[in-house]
Amino acid sequence: MPTSSHATEPYPSELLTRLRTCRHLLVLTGAGVSQESGIPTFRDALNGLWGRFDPAQLATPEAFDADPPLVWGWYAWRRSQVLLCEPNPAHRAIAVLADRVPRLTLVTQNVDGLHQRAGSPAVLELHGSLHRPYCRACGHPHIPSDPQCEVSLEGAPLPPPRCERCRGPVRPGVVWFGEALPADVWDAAETAANTCDLVLVVGTSALVYPAAELPLTALTRGAAVVQINPDRTDLDDFATFRLGGTAAQVLPELVRQGWPDAGFG
Repeated sequence: MPTSSHATEPYPSELLTRLRTCRHLLVLTGAGVSQESGIPTFRDALNGLWGRFDPAQLATPEAFDADPPLVWGWYAWRRSQVLLCEPNPAHRAIAVLADRVPRLTLVTQNVDGLHQRAGSPAVLELHGSLHRPYCRACGHPHIPSDPQCEVSLEGAPLPPPRCERCRGPVRPGVVWFGEALPADVWDAAETAANTCDLVLVVGTSALVYPAAELPLTALTRGAAVVQINPDRTDLDDFATFRLGGTAAQVLPELVRQGWPDAGFG
């Protein structure tokens, strides 16, 4: 497996050729992409008001049923943090790649919406979105308000709003532990894994299933897989190429080396 350990050194010519000539590029992103925009990963320790909570204990249907204001308030806080952040060079490089290859499918495990804000269309969000809450009872979408309006004057979280259609409780628009991925999104991601000829796996530990299956599926179909991560992961043993470095370091350089005339800086 060819490896490049520094973001600015020349990448393997075989990789650059595959990138420039690929017909269908699949990009799978994880929390490491958004971390460089200042968004903590799900496994990072919380601080401030939420420091005494375990995120995994708040990300379940049972937690929402037991204490709707607590769970709704936590996700409102997460959304408020995301809205303070901006897309970084990794997000923007992926949007540039979409204009350079015949077809690009972007699949993300992130729920922050930064890919869309960077200009990437039709993002397949495996784990849902902080920006699309919906009714727990009937599934009707809900337009979220300013997150600051979802806490009381004393800073305590307020109960979730009620659905305008059926008056059921509105829930966060993310996929919780124990829930299935959106079927249409997963089907589209699987189709891309079965039809692409190159995969970029960016900023993900490759440990969360079923998302971790996608690059392995692509490999069995003959696609090349590029692992982009500052740390080693289980995928390193299978990847065709490994580029060591953060997403915001590697992806812009990959665009620059692949298309020197792109003017991407």
